[in-house]
Amino acid sequence: MNKIVNYCQLALRCGKTSTGSDLIPSIQNQKAKLVVYSSACGLNRKKKLKDKCAYYKIECIELNELFFNQITQKNIQSLAITDQKFAEMIMNIEKG
Repeated sequence: MNKIVNYCQLALRCGKTSTGSDLIPSIQNQKAKLVVYSSACGLNRKKKLKDKCAYYKIECIELNELFFNQITQKNIQSLAITDQKFAEMIMNIEKG
């Protein structure tokens, strides 16, 4: 899981992510290639993210709260990776 956190941190530093109010529009515009959310997200937020990702055929990954909190110091619960290469690297690690 540490590699997923490292790639998410790198994508965040490179500006290849969407968070907050930009997250759902980036999914709808299909700019998001991968959505990563914390296990601490509320049930409504998880359902909304999963449904949007399923509709627009975007991969969605749930990370343990402890790992997700290591990504950034900001108080966020979910983020979208907008770069295809970062998304592919993270999905390869997730699938094993």
